[in-house]
This record gives sequence, C-alpha cells and structure tokens, in this order.
Amino acid sequence: MAVTLAGTLALGALGVGSSDAAETVNLSAGVAAAAAAQQHDVTMSEIAMEAVRADALASRSAQREDARRKAAAAAKAKAKKAAAAKKAKALAAAQNDPQSVAKSLLDDYGFGADQWQCLQQLWTGESAWNYQAANASSGAYGIPQSLPGSKMASAGADWKTNPETQIRWGLGYIKDAYGSPCSAWNTWNSRYPHWY
Repeated sequence: MAVTLAGTLALGALGVGSSDAAETVNLSAGVAAAAAAQQHDVTMSEIAMEAVRADALASRSAQREDARRKAAAAAKAKAKKAAAAKKAKALAAAQNDPQSVAKSLLDDYGFGADQWQCLQQLWTGESAWNYQAANASSGAYGIPQSLPGSKMASAGADWKTNPETQIRWGLGYIKDAYGSPCSAWNTWNSRYPHWY
C-alpha cells in the first residue's frame, strides 16, 4: 500500500490521475514480478544443470570404479590361472623325475650332498621312486613307503599324487627317526625283509 500511495502521489504531481497511477504502479509491479520470475527460472535452470552435471560426474565415477573392479578381478583370475599352470607343470616335472626333486630338497632338511647316494638307494629299494607304489600286504604307500600312506597328509593334502609332498614327508621322517639318509639306509640293510 505504501508503494501504491507513494507512486500515486508522484504521478499526481505529474498530472496523472490516481486510477492511472494505480495502473502504472500495478504495471511496474507486474514487470518486477516477471523479472523476478525470470530470474527464478534462470536460477532453477542453473540448479537443474548443476544436478545434471553432478549426475553425469557420479555416473562416470561409478563407471570408472566398475571398470577398476572388473580389471582387478580379471588380473586376479589371470594370476590364479598362471599359478595353477605353474603348479601343474611342477607336479608333472616331479612325477616325471622325483629324484631331482629329492636331490634339491636335501639341504632344506640339513642333509649334505654326501647323503644323496644313500637316499637314492634307500628309496630305490623301497619303491623304485614310484609315487604310486603300494605295498599290498602292509599298506605302505608312495616313494618313502609311509605306513600307513595317510601319514603323509601332514606334509600336504596331495600326498597320493605329488612326489614332492611324499619326499618332504619322507625326509622329515628320516631326519626325526634316523638323523640322516645314510643312517636310514644302514638300518634298512640290517633288516630282512628290508624296512626302515
């Protein structure tokens, strides 16, 4: 009302009637309202654009994170496959040449190279280095002829098929029971039928 009254007085001084003044003031108020509405529309448009940008940024970020997760999973699967292939290759090599495996493990158990010939002869006599050797009468199994064969599970769950597991168990047994392969070999030779 104060705006309308002041506008009417000012326009009255110019010779404009009060009804004309009210229309002019109302017109001015309408222009101001339209300008405010336009400004409001611009502000709302800017807010909407910011929201669209934020959504796009979040979407790109989510896509990058998804791609990172997929790449990490693919790398893990590739590494797992490579490890499995390496393990299979090592197993095949051990099954093909268990004596090389045993020779390479002597030092792990504190045995010198001088113990190799005794170990070689001992396990040649026991199993002919056959990781599948099974004694039908006693139930002894594998290269070291563990009795029962399941004792070798303490060296690995793959004791039935992996010569390295059998050899590790056998070397540990020899160390604990005889101190060295040559002592085990001497004991084996002193018994008939042979056993250690």
